[in-house]
Amino acid sequence: VQLQASGGGLVQAGEPLRLSCSASGRIFSSYAVGWFRQAPGKEREFVAAITWSGDSTYYEDSVKGRFTISRDNAKNTVYLQMNSLEPEDTAVYSCAGDLDFWSLTAAQPKPAYWGQGTLVTVSS
Repeated sequence: VQLQASGGGLVQAGEPLRLSCSASGRIFSSYAVGWFRQAPGKEREFVAAITWSGDSTYYEDSVKGRFTISRDNAKNTVYLQMNSLEPEDTAVYSCAGDLDFWSLTAAQPKPAYWGQGTLVTVSS
């Protein structure tokens, strides 16, 4: 499975943005997917995750109520809808896949697959 994040860009605070994580491979629908971000000078952190079926999701506290993760297995794509963006959300966002949903939320996740990131810049 190969993952590729896209949709990043420069937005103003308060504006929305939707990221996509596109996957190759027929087994993508079997994998839970997580979004992570790494701001300049900071460690990578967990943002959100979704089960293979899409019936369960989990969010980092600072994005709850603002970000929504979803997936379309027919399109081999997972989305991250980001609303009410704040300058503190500026980071490189990456997606990752693993058969174990909760492992994506671990302090030091080691997913089976990592995708290349996409830069999100939020100006104040």
